[in-house]
Amino acid sequence: MLEAILTALLIPFAGTVLGSAFVFVMKKDMPELFQKILLGFASGVMVAASVWSLLIPAIDMGNITPVVIGFLGGFAFLLLIDYITPHIHPKGGHEGPQSHLSRTTMLALAVTIHNFPEGMAVGVAIAGAVTADFSTAGALALSLGIAIQNIPEGAIISMPLRSAGNSRWKAFMVGSLSGIVEPIGGALVLLLASAATATMPYLLPFAAGAMLYVVIEELIPEASQGEHSNVATIGFAIGFAMMMVLDVVMG
Repeated sequence: MLEAILTALLIPFAGTVLGSAFVFVMKKDMPELFQKILLGFASGVMVAASVWSLLIPAIDMGNITPVVIGFLGGFAFLLLIDYITPHIHPKGGHEGPQSHLSRTTMLALAVTIHNFPEGMAVGVAIAGAVTADFSTAGALALSLGIAIQNIPEGAIISMPLRSAGNSRWKAFMVGSLSGIVEPIGGALVLLLASAATATMPYLLPFAAGAMLYVVIEELIPEASQGEHSNVATIGFAIGFAMMMVLDVVMG
């Protein structure tokens, strides 16, 4: 069980590291087709995981009120983060409060801040598997979905840093460190697992709301822009089906 917990905590960070490592093998941005596949697949996995691994177990606890409160709270929390932090989306879209920070710095800040609640979501899923007999497979799949999403995010940070004149290793390290907050967020939730048990009907849907906010606000708009949007749609369907099968059959 300990090995599974550590694996689930570190997989998202590994995704960021992998994406940041693209700076060693690519001179330009990540190929758009590959990015669309990753974004679509990750979106499908995360939506299915939010439903089967987080919302349905919370609903099965028998009271819909905390589920609604937690779910809306997750959305509100990410919306607040988007509003109060200076950031810019990778391909346009709205910006937060204006700042003297460079575009690359704002990207790194936005990714880092968004990664923390994603890590907490993994921690909540793991805590549910440990303390409330939820699906361990579902927690691992949720972790995998976040890791896939983190691959393009790592590249989005490291590759502009390299283009700005930084060394490949510096760009790689900065990109990778943007994901270190995920295992930290997950570990903090696990440290409070005993206290979290009583609040699990709120925490599980809160994590689901936060995850779905990321999908709706960040991933789907990215996947729908430009060419190859159909590939992203196919990736979504495959990711959703894979996560659904994994959680239902193995959970």
